[in-house]
Amino acid sequence: MGCVLALVAWISPRFALALVYLFTDRLTIAFRSGWEGIIGFLLLPYTTLFYALVYAPVQGVRGFGWIVVAAGVLLDLSSLGFGRRTRNKRTPAHR
Repeated sequence: MGCVLALVAWISPRFALALVYLFTDRLTIAFRSGWEGIIGFLLLPYTTLFYALVYAPVQGVRGFGWIVVAAGVLLDLSSLGFGRRTRNKRTPAHR
């Protein structure tokens, strides 16, 4: 199941978050309120997914888990930059 989730997350992190929400209780364990999950779903899907996967109920996120969450932040920022660059290539410059 883990490899399938990783493949789905690579293609669409929001779809992977929906699958995690539907078939596991990781999101309800990791986030105290539903708003954190919803905001993460909309703004930082990789970070939200990685945080939910490395969160431990008693300890929280520790050690290597923070490196995984940081990788999620980098993926979110790179996908945002890639989307902006692609959009700028499609629209002609107004001169």
